[in-house]
Amino acid sequence: MILVDANVLMYASGAAHPNKAPALSFLNRVAREEVQAAIDAEVLQEIIHRYSALRRWPEGRDLYDFARGLFAQILPITADVTDRAKHLVDADNRIAARDAVHAAVVMEYRLEGICTFDRDFDRIRGCRRVGIG
Repeated sequence: MILVDANVLMYASGAAHPNKAPALSFLNRVAREEVQAAIDAEVLQEIIHRYSALRRWPEGRDLYDFARGLFAQILPITADVTDRAKHLVDADNRIAARDAVHAAVVMEYRLEGICTFDRDFDRIRGCRRVGIG
């Protein structure tokens, strides 16, 4: 099982961008159950936060609902996850808080990795970045 980052969903639903087609293709593979994937609760929070901040909530609501329908498994953010995220940031304070939480989810739930366009995950030991293609 792999974790899917919010940016994959946002590129897939957004305007024309080089990452749009690969994101759509990947999500279609998830829908066809060719890839075992999940999201965590933080992904849903990111969708709410981003689209609210952009004053584009109707689009955000649609993306939120799409994500809830596509992913049967929504992994919880527990105290163990946040404790591990804290340790990741302690070890490297360049890691963004949300990235630390996602990486901690990968580690705590013993997932294969995270599917993301964010190359910052390449430097987090114990959290493999899974390619889209």
